[in-house]
Amino acid sequence: MKFIPSRLYHVYNQGNNQETIFKCSGDYLLFLKKVRKLILPQCEILAYNLMPNHFHFMIMASVKSAIAYQLSSVETNELSNAFRLLLSEYAQDFNKTNNRSGSLFRQKTKAKDLSESSQKDAPLFCFNYIHNNASEAGLVKFSKEWEFCSLKDFLGLRNGTLCNQALAFDLLGIDENYIKEMALHF
Repeated sequence: MKFIPSRLYHVYNQGNNQETIFKCSGDYLLFLKKVRKLILPQCEILAYNLMPNHFHFMIMASVKSAIAYQLSSVETNELSNAFRLLLSEYAQDFNKTNNRSGSLFRQKTKAKDLSESSQKDAPLFCFNYIHNNASEAGLVKFSKEWEFCSLKDFLGLRNGTLCNQALAFDLLGIDENYIKEMALHF
């Protein structure tokens, strides 16, 4: 994955063959702990949603994390390598706990540059899409009920610190009232 500093990206991946990647709340919490350790130092997280068989992040790459370097025979950067480590470490823990082996995630994590979209409101659409994912999938009636999503933090239902809410508000041109209104429709 290539990243350009200060651009917004939708980063996502899913379980191999749409396998479940989070079987219990402990799995979600372990993944988020690893996100805090590995991903947060490399970028600003603006939104996230962890679903039973996939995940979504909306991030802004930092200057340092986007610098390319060689890792063995592959050109990478700190942020891409952090996502690689996240999935590798989590898969090892998940496999050990669940007596399984092999790949847990699809081969390539996707990072869509939202500034390259022809849709003018692509970042806001992505933000809404990420937060609406659980209710669209039928996991909950209202998105704010899904525990493993940053919407709870934006609504003040939890004191989460993973997302930079002030930056999200600024970059997306929204405020707390927008979030409250959005939550009524999701």
